[in-house]
Amino acid sequence: MKGQTTSNSIRRGDIFYADLSPVIGSEQGGIRPVLIVQNDVGNRYSPTVIAAAITSQTSKARLPTHIEVMGEALSGGNGSECGLAKNSVILLEQIRTLDKRRLKEKMGHLDDRTMQQVNEAITVSFGLGEEMNVSTA
Repeated sequence: MKGQTTSNSIRRGDIFYADLSPVIGSEQGGIRPVLIVQNDVGNRYSPTVIAAAITSQTSKARLPTHIEVMGEALSGGNGSECGLAKNSVILLEQIRTLDKRRLKEKMGHLDDRTMQQVNEAITVSFGLGEEMNVSTA
């Protein structure tokens, strides 16, 4: 599953290692896994991608924007092809635009069920659901 990064090979749902440094404050940094959340047209033609940071710190605060992913080593080979060695959390409140040159090695790809959970968490993170559009004025 691991390989070189080209614009044509980047797909929504892919997990790559990326260099997120430098950072400020509470931003996730260093070389770490990220999930590509940008659409495939943008992935193909733009010099940037939109990605969410992934952490193996599963004890982080549980938020509606967090999606847990079982690591391959712990899944018993049950079809998990995400490429993560450890149980991890996708941090959908930590979404960034990255130059494609920050992407390193491709690790794997999330399954459709997990991507549906990602879509729901993005809806919460960006306030796109009907319940999120209620004005408090």
